[in-house]
Amino acid sequence: MFGQGSSEGYIILGIDPGLTRCGYAVLQMNSAQDITARALGVIRTPTTNSLPERLGEIHQEIEALLGEYRPHAVAIEQVFFQNNVRTAMGVGQASGIVLALAARAGCVVAQYTPSQVKNTVAGWGGATKDQIGHMVQQRLHLESAPQPADAADAAAIALCHCSIAPFIASRDAALLRGTT
Repeated sequence: MFGQGSSEGYIILGIDPGLTRCGYAVLQMNSAQDITARALGVIRTPTTNSLPERLGEIHQEIEALLGEYRPHAVAIEQVFFQNNVRTAMGVGQASGIVLALAARAGCVVAQYTPSQVKNTVAGWGGATKDQIGHMVQQRLHLESAPQPADAADAAAIALCHCSIAPFIASRDAALLRGTT
């Protein structure tokens, strides 16, 4: 196993950041073919609350997820472009909270672009939300695609990390061997 794996497997918290809806997925990876969902959901913050209150709620909920599941890694979507500046600011602020909390918790932190996630999970960087939901359903052996789409996206981000992390760990181990 790679990273800080335990007898329970390698735990990944996937996050699809957002201010109104922040998707999350906790996956347990025992092997490349044995990945199960331990939790899927969405953190919702009321638009009627102030920005500091909403960010505080996200902080509290992410901190609770980190405490309950103790993930080895946190994988988060990295957004480069948004049509709406207000949406981009909210996504950036929510992302910052997640990144800081994950680092403080001692997790491996990985960021993936939407096209990296889509390509890794569905085999095509232009996959639709429905296609991503269907692939998440298949890969995690779920009865239906996770709803809402933010939860499916978070699971896809975590699945992307499950696919990429072993290669990163192998590379890092090879680099360490080369320096000793």
